[in-house]
Amino acid sequence: MEITFWGVRGSFPAPGPETNRYGGNTSCVEVRTRKGSLILLDAGTGISPLGRAIMQSDEGHGHLDAALLLTHAHWDHIQGFPFFAPIYSAGNSLAIYGPSRSSGRLESVLEGQMNPHFSPIHSLKNLGSQIEIHAVHEGQTFEVAGLQVSVCLNPHGTTKAMAYRLEEGGRAFVYAPDAGYSSAGPPPKSVELYQGAQVLVHDCTYTPEDRALRLERGFSSYADAAEAALRAQVKHLVMFHYDQDYTDEQVDQMLERCRALLDERGGKKIKLTAAAEGTTLPV
Repeated sequence: MEITFWGVRGSFPAPGPETNRYGGNTSCVEVRTRKGSLILLDAGTGISPLGRAIMQSDEGHGHLDAALLLTHAHWDHIQGFPFFAPIYSAGNSLAIYGPSRSSGRLESVLEGQMNPHFSPIHSLKNLGSQIEIHAVHEGQTFEVAGLQVSVCLNPHGTTKAMAYRLEEGGRAFVYAPDAGYSSAGPPPKSVELYQGAQVLVHDCTYTPEDRALRLERGFSSYADAAEAALRAQVKHLVMFHYDQDYTDEQVDQMLERCRALLDERGGKKIKLTAAAEGTTLPV
């Protein structure tokens, strides 16, 4: 596997000169398997430039067979979906997975943002590609593009967000944005999902100081992410989902402080990266 970041911000897009280096698009990560199959994680505004890149190759013109794994349906994780160009090309297919009581309910959420009041598209049924929707439940395991996928639900304010573990050839990548743990830290089920992963992409919305002022929003600080990485003994922690108001310099400072915290807590062997749009990492 290899992963590429197309959107790394939380809440809403933050384009501008102060966010150029890390990027201002909301959550979207591309996963490519060893055979070249495509899995998308979340459909924030970052999925739009990804779609344009796909359409520049033959893959986007009737040859795309991809999966989209949604962590939850907050706007910053679905708002780019109507602007994902490949869904308008006949012959393409997209299987959408996400946490919901039923596939129909998940479909209604996606249909909701295409309501004529919000979108000229009107309906998923007006798309050129084939769309399949699958509800995913706590503790479920399933296969996508030859990868084994395991899931758990993390607390996220008044709701929950799904974390995904993707495994291929004995190596694991975990995607865990929008996690707001209690003061006890990540629950055992989350640590179990993250355990020993080669790469853990984890919510790092805030500094500890800012998180203390906004606990009800259900996000992590870099200290929470570091604690999760330490408990799960992951190999590589990737900071992700930065607050939209944080400048590149503030993210740099979080990276430095997180590195120091890991080193102080016995995590010197844990590699640390701050996710930036356009960055590709091997798993």
